[in-house]
Amino acid sequence: MISRIFALFVLAETSFAQTATPSASSTVDVWPEGKMPGKGAKEAEAEVPRSDGFHRITNVSRPTLMLFSAARKDGAASASAMIVCPGGAYSYTVIDKEGTEIAAWLNSAGISALVLKYRTPNNREGALQDVQRSLSLVRARAAEWKIDPQRLGVIGFSAGGDLAAKASTRFDERTYAAIDEVDKESCRPDFAVLVYPACLDDKAGHTAPDLNLKAKIPPTLIVHNEDDKTHVVGSKVYHAALDEEKVAHEFALYPTGGHGYGLHCEKDAKVWPEDALSWLKKIGVR
Repeated sequence: MISRIFALFVLAETSFAQTATPSASSTVDVWPEGKMPGKGAKEAEAEVPRSDGFHRITNVSRPTLMLFSAARKDGAASASAMIVCPGGAYSYTVIDKEGTEIAAWLNSAGISALVLKYRTPNNREGALQDVQRSLSLVRARAAEWKIDPQRLGVIGFSAGGDLAAKASTRFDERTYAAIDEVDKESCRPDFAVLVYPACLDDKAGHTAPDLNLKAKIPPTLIVHNEDDKTHVVGSKVYHAALDEEKVAHEFALYPTGGHGYGLHCEKDAKVWPEDALSWLKKIGVR
């Protein structure tokens, strides 16, 4: 089990070029005790060791949201917010590089952030239930957390980008039976940002069958680069599909960047955070 010490280490010690990572003001369970639908992991929650200094969490059976509140502008009563879905091939979540660091960046732009530690490994159904419940939970507690429930979006990276795409296309039918008053709140995000998303195509030139293109898809920004050859095809297919469905969206496609860079890209895609903030301003989020 990931210790309390490790959790505090992740929040306190992670840093990156843009700004220091703030401490979460609170961490809450996504599900009431004993009420989580579906299944959890077979083994205890653990860190996946890597040599790059980032932290990858797997065997998640207790999904959580870490709240990072942004300072509100001009005495506003509430701030816009985004649920952050880290990547990790659905095997783990890179909780700092694509989680707490992203929260710090959003906070610096006046946007509150909630980092979702969703169920892993290989539990896509559980992960979708987790993000749907999270969207409803944030709206249910919006007044307490000083969040505008009508300006609540999702941002996801790699597998988390796929999860964010599912959240923004499959909200019409909740993937679990409602369990309490929280689930009366909408699980539709008001906007979505997909950063080098994975799994958006069926490898045969069509969008993945688990994306509902007939839904009222919210404004969407897709971020990708040509040299991420494994995954950029899916972004192109999804972009074309959103064009066909006349969904308001933009596709920021850069020549180089690779995959899994978060805020650390040193190639052409390094400008994506600035471009994303410009897009968020354009749609009225900032």
